[in-house]
Amino acid sequence: MSIVIPYQRRIVSEGGVTIMDGETTGIDGDDPFAQLRDVFAGRRVLLLEDDPALSEHVAERLLRAGFEAVERVDSGEAAIAAAAAPFDVLILDRLTAGLDGLETLKRLRAGGGPCADAPALMLTALGGERQKVEGLLGGADDYLSKPVGDEELLARIAAQLRRAARRAAPVGSDLVNGPFRLAFGARTLKFGAAGVSRLIDLSPLEFAIVCELMTARGQPVTKTMLWDRCWVEWRFLPDNFVNIIDARISALRRRLKEQASELGDDLHPLIVSARSQSLIFRDLSAWTG
Repeated sequence: MSIVIPYQRRIVSEGGVTIMDGETTGIDGDDPFAQLRDVFAGRRVLLLEDDPALSEHVAERLLRAGFEAVERVDSGEAAIAAAAAPFDVLILDRLTAGLDGLETLKRLRAGGGPCADAPALMLTALGGERQKVEGLLGGADDYLSKPVGDEELLARIAAQLRRAARRAAPVGSDLVNGPFRLAFGARTLKFGAAGVSRLIDLSPLEFAIVCELMTARGQPVTKTMLWDRCWVEWRFLPDNFVNIIDARISALRRRLKEQASELGDDLHPLIVSARSQSLIFRDLSAWTG
């Protein structure tokens, strides 16, 4: 079964399908997650999920966040048929009737069709380390274990869209955020303002954190995402991972303030909280010194 849900104007229930039809109320204009609307605008999602209630919830949340349309399917065979048209993001459950999500993704990747290179996220109850490795080696760009919060899902989708855009960018290009220049190849962060130019002294872990936050370009990065991508030597998520991250971020904020004091107190800390479980590196693109 395939159901296409376009972005419309108010919420109407028709035969178990929820259609958004109007001004969105899901994201407050002052909320940093509202910035994701521009990232998602005009984009289409293919969602493979055989739980009707969960499928409807995820689709509704994606539409509220700014996606143009979500096509919901409940089998791998239906997903492959739908993927004859292009989609910007694939969200796939593993445990589906008939062709499962992982085999579906492998066939889409190998088929060379319009979705062969689309960012793919596995959203599944199979959350063991072995299953995650299977999913990532099978072609997934990210792997989420159910249940997952709406904010986490949106932030991870945005991250995959950013990565897809970076793959299309010239190799070796630096990232500039106001007075900061992040050089990926040299693994350096340079600060230049008020007639001064200096390299910011960062540990390898601190550089990894700054990379993740700055490449988000003012968009929120959840602490779970930060842990997965920066604390790579850990093979599990400890119960106190938030405390570990908070302590490191606190030290990093102090280090950045000490080495970029020319920005002034009104712009520090450079790393700010977005809700309780996400972080943002300030967007300084409009900064003029």
